[in-house]
Amino acid sequence: MLQTQRRERDRLLPADRRVRDIARDLYERVAYAPIISPHGHVPAGWLADDVKFQDPSALLVTHDHYVTRLLHSAGVDLAALGLGGHTADPREVWRLFASNWHLFTGTASGYWIHEALTDVLGVDRQLTADTADEVYDHIDALLKTPECRPRALFERFGIEVLATTDDPLDNLDAHARIASSGLHGRVLPTFRPDRYLNPESEGFVDSVSSLLDTTGRAASFSGYLNALRERRQHFIQHGAVSTDHGVEEPFTVDMDEREADLLFQEVLSGTATSEKKRAFLGHMILQMARMSVEDGLVMTLHAGVVRNHHTETFRRFGSDSGHDFPRSTDFVRGLRPLLERYGLERNFHLVLFAVDETVYSRELAPMASFYPSVYVGAPWWFLDAPDAMARFRSAVTESAGFSRGSGFIDDTRAFLSIPARHDTARRTDAGFLARLVAEGRIGITAAENIIDDIVGPQPKRVFKL
Repeated sequence: MLQTQRRERDRLLPADRRVRDIARDLYERVAYAPIISPHGHVPAGWLADDVKFQDPSALLVTHDHYVTRLLHSAGVDLAALGLGGHTADPREVWRLFASNWHLFTGTASGYWIHEALTDVLGVDRQLTADTADEVYDHIDALLKTPECRPRALFERFGIEVLATTDDPLDNLDAHARIASSGLHGRVLPTFRPDRYLNPESEGFVDSVSSLLDTTGRAASFSGYLNALRERRQHFIQHGAVSTDHGVEEPFTVDMDEREADLLFQEVLSGTATSEKKRAFLGHMILQMARMSVEDGLVMTLHAGVVRNHHTETFRRFGSDSGHDFPRSTDFVRGLRPLLERYGLERNFHLVLFAVDETVYSRELAPMASFYPSVYVGAPWWFLDAPDAMARFRSAVTESAGFSRGSGFIDDTRAFLSIPARHDTARRTDAGFLARLVAEGRIGITAAENIIDDIVGPQPKRVFKL
């Protein structure tokens, strides 16, 4: 049976010997603690059906936009990687990847993949153009074994909780099958209603029509809201603890029911202006907060990404093809209407994720240190890397301490990278805490209590687990 190799003892820990010794002790307290992953994108069907992974390229290259983006920047055609329905020989895709492996040196993607290759897949040689076929054959053979099926890996990784991301009209049959399968760990659905809330989403009108038809609700604003409530209840019955919302800007609007109904009819008819569509989405984000106050689902808001930046690439290859980019955000003014209404509700948990690092110390940490409902989401997407994680801790802790964070969120489709991502966060936090101890800013007992808390109890509290 495959065994995970013991991780290199001091990787990512501080270079200063005294601080490193403290960090090592802190890290070893939590190195093998169970993984709590309350937000991610692993398909539930993988675990429900225990499907065999297709091939090394599909597993590690084609479906990872971190990887395809950097390859594309070096001149690799996305069609040659099999994106957008284009046919590509998996071995040729792997050869392309191996020939360009040097591009990933120093990147978070390179780190995750190296960890997956060595610790999970037992690859014991450097990936190069010359070793590409040998490594491919090794992984391909391994993927055919029971030890490398999703359920075996789930248990081997020590995952206690894993949340997926699901469409509101999903019947959640896969989750029902997982729940009754005896898997050692919880797999929870997450309500992701973006395409039913944002009039700028492709197929918005058809999506809303399907929502209303499925729930038998009238095409009025109140009928629309009740349809969303009904589907949220369906998710709660299948174990959901949170909703997730991806928006370009953290913007909310409070309006009365009559105004909202008129606007709803405009967006359904296709006559609403861009500004009115923006207002509608802003009001619906506020309505989602209202529903979370009512039903207790944690609300996560991932803001600040411009999706599908290059139109021709989107046309040829679809979404998640590597050209989604961060932009500046304004949480303080944008969320004020929502927080005026619900910010002091004790049962309301609002976890805010940003890719604009400037908001950590300027906006999110101060907001979380006042509003009992607000938690600062962990470094996300372009920021889920060691140096960015350390900057996050420095930026947030002085205002909000450690208690107002979400705990680490891996936010990944790359199943094999989950242990490496959580391990990176644990090592980074150990290093940060060790520096505070070495500088006399906190005691060692406090540091031990904090690192024990942030890997398990804290995300369980924030996500009501």
